[in-house]
Amino acid sequence: MRKTESSPSRPAESTAVDAAGVHAAPMHSSALERVRDRAVLRALKRLAPYLMLMYVVSFLDRANISFAKQALQASVGITERTYALGAGLFFLSYSLCGFPSNLILHKIGAKVWMAFLLVSWGLVSMATMFVSGSTSFYLLRLVLGVTEAGFFPGAILYLTYWFPNRVRGQVLGFFYLAVPIALIFGGPLSGLLLDMHPWGGLQNWQWMFLVEGFMAVVLGVAAFWFLDSRPSDAGWLPAEEKQALVDALAQEEKDRRAAGPALLLPMLRDPRVLQFVLIYTLIQMSTYGAIFYLPAEISALMHKPAGLQVGLVSAIPWICALIAVYCLPRAADKWNAHSGLAALTLLVAGCASFAFPTAGPRVGLVALSIAVSGFIAVQPLFWTFPTSYLADRAAAGGIALIGMGNLGGFLAPTVKVWTDEYFHSPRAGLYLLAAFTVINAGLIALVRNRKPLGGAQ
Repeated sequence: MRKTESSPSRPAESTAVDAAGVHAAPMHSSALERVRDRAVLRALKRLAPYLMLMYVVSFLDRANISFAKQALQASVGITERTYALGAGLFFLSYSLCGFPSNLILHKIGAKVWMAFLLVSWGLVSMATMFVSGSTSFYLLRLVLGVTEAGFFPGAILYLTYWFPNRVRGQVLGFFYLAVPIALIFGGPLSGLLLDMHPWGGLQNWQWMFLVEGFMAVVLGVAAFWFLDSRPSDAGWLPAEEKQALVDALAQEEKDRRAAGPALLLPMLRDPRVLQFVLIYTLIQMSTYGAIFYLPAEISALMHKPAGLQVGLVSAIPWICALIAVYCLPRAADKWNAHSGLAALTLLVAGCASFAFPTAGPRVGLVALSIAVSGFIAVQPLFWTFPTSYLADRAAAGGIALIGMGNLGGFLAPTVKVWTDEYFHSPRAGLYLLAAFTVINAGLIALVRNRKPLGGAQ
């Protein structure tokens, strides 16, 4: 299909292209907008659920270690310090490998590369059932980080290939629904697998890794046939809608090239990109400080070991996060107030984090739910900043560079354990992570909303 562009002197019109590639009459802006909206809605219905499901499995395979913590300690002698280091090592390799992975995806296409990544990390997650001590635990967590590294930044980049800026906050919000969904259903699933009667010569925690890893392998095989790398490759989009969407995205790419870096070297020197990296690192410290220790905190509140009951109660904060991550990005897109709403969200989450450690069971669960909701809901708001600023290879590399902020997942458990030991208090680390959240609210408030691209309102 030959690309058509609207005349610079007549921005309100575009040339439609019929299924045979024949130019039709110029289309008025209101009609063009309706065609684009249909294309966006069609792409959203097809791609968002599948990407969300992929992210559910991704998150489940990296976070299910929190449910296996007690079983690993009892079964293979994993200590508290070993668990903290192993949980964090995932993010070390994860953060370092995302950059080259995103450049590969940008070059060869999302369909092939994302399918390969899912199959790879699913096999590694399944192999975690063979952990026999600290060395194998460390090694498998590192390799899992390598294989999962490209998925998240690749998915964020992939969404920029498909969805215009004016709806990207909502689309990212749909994608981020996967995090609470993974932990709402993943907690009970992991707990159920840990509670079931062992069979086949395997222990319960081994079955958990086997089942949940296999899910990624199945999704990866299916992704090769289901995904299309870009709208121009999509046979399921009508020609008129496809052309309208391609033109809108091309115009946004042109605007980003004029406003921000499009090449790797200028991107690496850009102070705004470094600001994004710092903010995202602190967000991840807050998020994974909650994720890795939430089942243990719920277990302590209930005075019960990790299992189905703890898994069910652990789902409550993630149900609250599900509501927040659906509502807040929609409100931010509507009011074009992404940075202000993100800063307020983090401030409230930080205050709730301070209140949680000394609260009783009921108030503590409420505070924990508010904090977790804020940590998750702020992330789709945050990603609207770099995706509306970076273009071309700078977008591929920059999104992955910012994704290196997932080192916060490595720092969070390590900082918590060190702080608890230094102050001889099991709550000191939680207070420090809460302080980081409040500081980050101030940093994100300094990010100024850019003028929306592509006619966003």
